[in-house]
Amino acid sequence: MKLPRDLSGADLVKVLCKHYRYRRLHQEGSHVILETDTPCHHRLSVPNHAPLRLGTLNAILRAVAGVQGVEKEEILERRWT
Repeated sequence: MKLPRDLSGADLVKVLCKHYRYRRLHQEGSHVILETDTPCHHRLSVPNHAPLRLGTLNAILRAVAGVQGVEKEEILERRWT
């Protein structure tokens, strides 16, 4: 699956909070800080840009997929659910 070129940081934050139990801690400048304790502790910074750059999006998806034990494609598919 190709990475979407129109995904904003705010949309990605919504998906991560809704489906992967991340919670929004705070915002520093244009970066939203998310954290989860399920299945292990993980803290993540998501730029609140529209659209996200492809390398940045890929790095965030790879980090979340590694912690959550899912594929990157699954995270992107949940965007529409």
